[in-house]
Amino acid sequence: MKKTKGLSVLLSVVLAMSLILPVQARKAENNAIKTTAAVENIQKYGNVVLDLPCQELFSSGYEYGDVLNVSFLDQKLQLPLCSNYSDVDTGTAAIFARQTDEYVQLAINMKDFATTYGIATKITAADNSVTWQPADGVTTKVKVSVSMDEKGGYYGEYLLHQISYTKNREDYLNLSDAQFANFREVRTTGIGLGKLYRSASPVNPEYNRNTYADEAIRKAKITTIMNLADDPDTFASYPRVYATYASQQHFIALNMGVDVEADDFKQKLAQGLRYFLLKPGVYLIHCTEGKDRAGYVVALLECLMGASYDEVAADYMTTFYNYYGITPEDERYQKILTGNLEKNLKHVFNAEDLRSTDLSAKATEYLQSIGLTDEEIVQLKHNLT
Repeated sequence: MKKTKGLSVLLSVVLAMSLILPVQARKAENNAIKTTAAVENIQKYGNVVLDLPCQELFSSGYEYGDVLNVSFLDQKLQLPLCSNYSDVDTGTAAIFARQTDEYVQLAINMKDFATTYGIATKITAADNSVTWQPADGVTTKVKVSVSMDEKGGYYGEYLLHQISYTKNREDYLNLSDAQFANFREVRTTGIGLGKLYRSASPVNPEYNRNTYADEAIRKAKITTIMNLADDPDTFASYPRVYATYASQQHFIALNMGVDVEADDFKQKLAQGLRYFLLKPGVYLIHCTEGKDRAGYVVALLECLMGASYDEVAADYMTTFYNYYGITPEDERYQKILTGNLEKNLKHVFNAEDLRSTDLSAKATEYLQSIGLTDEEIVQLKHNLT
């Protein structure tokens, strides 16, 4: 079994995709592309990479916002063609030709495509590193066919999801250094002053927020850190990581996936919360951007501690101002909130209206369901106040 550290963990099965029809022939047949593949490359979060160059897809006449037929194993899906994971709501599958990638992916925003559709099984080691193996009954020859379903059928929704940010500090002159790092104290009802903070990664340089985040957590005198994004080896691989303030504090590296309903996510969340019980102090929760995984975990704790849904939503959406400049007046604001945090909380709390729901009781039930005892939950609440 091949194991690769970092943002991508590769499945150790060889992917060999051969295009059956030449480009011109495909154009003549309603832009149909037919491929034969053996799944090889599965990324850390369960995204399935096809050996189909993005440029090959576009040269055949496909465009962002088209809806494509995608068939494999016993699955027949109609998926929008998108440029990034955020182009669809949380829990929605799509076919992605991302501008930063060479090859096409099948993925679900904030979920695990490979597991959901029975392609592969994730194996988590004791150190929280991840590898993949073919699911039961899956051979090394997985046929994938792609063809046009509806030209431009998703284009209106696609436009609503178009948001992007840069790595450049000078592009955010209206923000403080802490805001640029998506760093802030969690100040919702029930959480004590100076007890809980959230942030982008203070160690991962990928998005250029790390040094700003590390300085912010130093100023806040953070003592205990829940790192949702990395395993210990990945943490240790970052440049000059042991010169950071963060590395000198108590921290746990959980290497969580993005599917909040996955057993692996729940087990690691319970592990992280128990770490907070062992290390009372000033707490920080971060993932890579401090947006999705950190946003969800912080929202759960806010609910547990007695915050209203409007408080939780406002804190969650502050991230989208820090990265994208989106304010409550922006038409995309409610779309992002509804399609991400609200959707997740409604599902895990089994609630239709979050404003009329006892969120603290629901969060308590959720923590019990992932294995925390009543005594641990009481202690967690005590530590956060």
